[in-house]
Amino acid sequence: TLASASSTPNVMDDDEAIAIAVGLRTAARASVAGIEEASIRALVKLEQVLPSHLRRRVAALGSATETLPGGGPMVDPEHLTVIAATCRDGERLRFAYRDRTGTETRREVEPYAVVNLGRRWYVVAWDRGREDWRSFRIDSLARPAPTGARFSPRELPAEDAATFVTRSISARPHRHEVRVKLHVSADEARRRVPHWWGTIEPIDERSCEYHSGDDDLYWLAVRVAMLGRFDMEVDGPEELLDVLRGIGRRIEAGVRPRAQT
Repeated sequence: TLASASSTPNVMDDDEAIAIAVGLRTAARASVAGIEEASIRALVKLEQVLPSHLRRRVAALGSATETLPGGGPMVDPEHLTVIAATCRDGERLRFAYRDRTGTETRREVEPYAVVNLGRRWYVVAWDRGREDWRSFRIDSLARPAPTGARFSPRELPAEDAATFVTRSISARPHRHEVRVKLHVSADEARRRVPHWWGTIEPIDERSCEYHSGDDDLYWLAVRVAMLGRFDMEVDGPEELLDVLRGIGRRIEAGVRPRAQT
C-alpha cells in the first residue's frame, strides 16, 4: 500500500524507495522479454507517489546514469513465474528442452531454484529421467507446466544454486578449451575475473591457472584477451592461438601513431 504523494510509501524508508527505483530502471534493460515496458510503467507510478526530495534524487540518478545495451538471449517472463512458483511450492515441473546440439527432449524435474547469471537464467533441478542434478537454461526450454505432483526437496550437492550452476558450466565439455597461466595470485585474479568466465586455481603465491572453454572459438579468444591486465602464458589449440594473434595484430594496427599531414 502506498501513501499519498506528500510522504514516502508507508512500507518503505527513503533508501528502500531509491533501491526500488534503481531496480526498475535496471529491469527496463533486462534480459526478460517484455519486462522493459512493465518496469517503466511501474517506475512512473512509483515516482508519482514519491515525495519531492526523493523524486529529485531519482531524477538525478536517471539523468547521470547510462547503461550499455546488453545482448544475449531473452526469456519469457511467464516461464520465469511458472518455474519460480514450482520451486516455491515443491511441485514437479515438465517442459521441452533443446540442448546446444539442437536436440529436443521432454523433461520432468523437481525444481530447486532459479538462478540469474549474467544475462542468462537457469533453473536448477533434479532430473527424474536422468536421476541426477541438472541446470537448464530457461531460454532453451518451452511449454513449462506444473504436473500437480509434489516432492520432498533433495539435498543440493553444492553450497547454493548459483555455485552449482557455475560449476556445471565450468565442468561442461566444450568444443574449444584453453588453459592460461596468469602471473598473479589466484585471489587477485578471482577479484578481477567474473566467476562465470571459468575456473581459477592457484599454482603458487604469485601465479595461478585459468581454465575455460566455449563452443565459439572467437568468443573464447575474446575472453582470453580480456585477461590482458595480467602477464600470461596461453596453452590452447593452434586455431585459438591464431585467432588471438589476429586480434593482437588488429589492435596493434589500430593504435599505431598516425602520420602527420
